[in-house]
Amino acid sequence: MKKRVLVTYNMFRAGYAELIKKFDVTFPPEGRESFTYEEVLDMIEDYDVLQSMFNFKVDEALISKGKRLKLISNYAVGFDNIDVACATRLGIQVTNTPHSVTEPTADQAMGLIYAVTRRIAEMDRRIRIKGNVHVGLLENLGHSLYGKTLGIIGMGRIGCALARRAMAAGMKIVYTKRNRMSEDKEQKYNAVYMSKEELLRCADIVSVNAPYTPETFHIIGEAEFELMKPSSILINTARGPLVDEKALVSALKEGKIWGAGLDVFENGDYPSEELATLDNAVLNPHLGTQTIETRNEMAFVVSQNIINFFEGGEVFKVNHI
Repeated sequence: MKKRVLVTYNMFRAGYAELIKKFDVTFPPEGRESFTYEEVLDMIEDYDVLQSMFNFKVDEALISKGKRLKLISNYAVGFDNIDVACATRLGIQVTNTPHSVTEPTADQAMGLIYAVTRRIAEMDRRIRIKGNVHVGLLENLGHSLYGKTLGIIGMGRIGCALARRAMAAGMKIVYTKRNRMSEDKEQKYNAVYMSKEELLRCADIVSVNAPYTPETFHIIGEAEFELMKPSSILINTARGPLVDEKALVSALKEGKIWGAGLDVFENGDYPSEELATLDNAVLNPHLGTQTIETRNEMAFVVSQNIINFFEGGEVFKVNHI
């Protein structure tokens, strides 16, 4: 009898081709994007695997009801949508897609860096209204990247991929992370390790690339903005709650920093009303992995995690059971 897999979202079927051959897979009905939480809660006891999306809440109530549940395969690198502690306690494996998101998220971060420093998004908005932009030698000035210092908070896979792109733009790299990189790796990126406080003082651009944990909540807040240069820029493509959004708004309005580029927000999918009014902030709706190629690859990886779990192959484990 085939193992049963419940997929919460209806997308990128091509990536699920092999899974469909080997398992009994249930997708949301045609024409619908996803199952509701209540529907999944009602169905989960009859399934061996839950394939969840990054924004689908897999809490203790849902996990506990999955009496047959052996695996939660998450379509994301992050897993803060899942009660991993509960899954671990019940002997349920949780997996993710760590490598698929690396390059596109680094692309997004670098794109935001260019958009903020050269005021690309702001000027695009303004030039669409005739007479709203004056073209002159001293008008609409931005900042060059060559020779500037990029400070990376969280030099993991995405941080390193961003460093490669910044090096190509002629930037210097400084970083901070929980565990310092090896000397060989530092040489590869010509990266200098320093404390968060030192990084904030010297960096022209600060990119937040750390995971979201209780320890990293508001890793950038009022005290951190006080350390940054008035000409500096903050980039966040990681998780919204890493940055205190109220403190960010104040820093942007008061000129404590020059600009910000955000792909994530503290309170869900949208920025605060006050942040949305600021011209020196470039705001995107979590586009880090929003490419056709990446989404298809992620579908393949979540499927392969499921296949390999039951066939004894390698999976990308979040927890240890």
